[in-house]
Amino acid sequence: MPVTIGNYGNVRYRSSGDIGDLRGHVSSTGTGRALARREAILNAAAELFFENGYGATSIDAIIERVGGSKRNIYNEFGGKEGLFTALVAQTAERGLAPFETLGEGDLRETLFAFSEGLIGLYMSPALIGIYRTAIAESGRFPDLVRQFYEEGPRRASGRLAEFLAAAQARGEVDQCDPQGAADLFMGMMRDNVHLQVVLGLRPPLQAHEIKSAARVAVDIFLDGVRCRDGS
Repeated sequence: MPVTIGNYGNVRYRSSGDIGDLRGHVSSTGTGRALARREAILNAAAELFFENGYGATSIDAIIERVGGSKRNIYNEFGGKEGLFTALVAQTAERGLAPFETLGEGDLRETLFAFSEGLIGLYMSPALIGIYRTAIAESGRFPDLVRQFYEEGPRRASGRLAEFLAAAQARGEVDQCDPQGAADLFMGMMRDNVHLQVVLGLRPPLQAHEIKSAARVAVDIFLDGVRCRDGS
């Protein structure tokens, strides 16, 4: 009989008489509930940081949205700063997911998959809230902002540079500075549309808009915009 625990996996046991499996199920269920609860708190904090900013978001507001008690949040995170730290760590880790697409497949399609995943992350309420908070609170939390940069944007750019260097070695791209090219490509992901979203001037891109933006970015990055003789 399969038992699903939130989004964290499946636990299976054969019967109620199977004590070992049943104990594992109870233990896993407790762990799954704790993880689901932590996820719900972080999601609520991300939404409120996105909607109201870090300074205007209180623990009471987070509890009102997700339920529970202050004691639970303080025990788990230590307060609002701890919540933000955990949110940065979680988002940075998820931001590494698009790197899994960086292999030795078709250059254009691999970059497109990477770009689509990255733009989607940049348009997520969690990351937009973190960007806004990082800008507003950089003076108060320089170490936290540095951690976000090192684990997020810098790590992403470094992984992309490795991919471009490998493609260069295979003769798929012209000779260039891989790190400089990676930084330029990452900058195309954080364009004026992303800035407008961060500033609250427009809503985040929808899925079809993200695909279109990713395709344009990859085409311009690989082909440029200048007409070529005989093309």
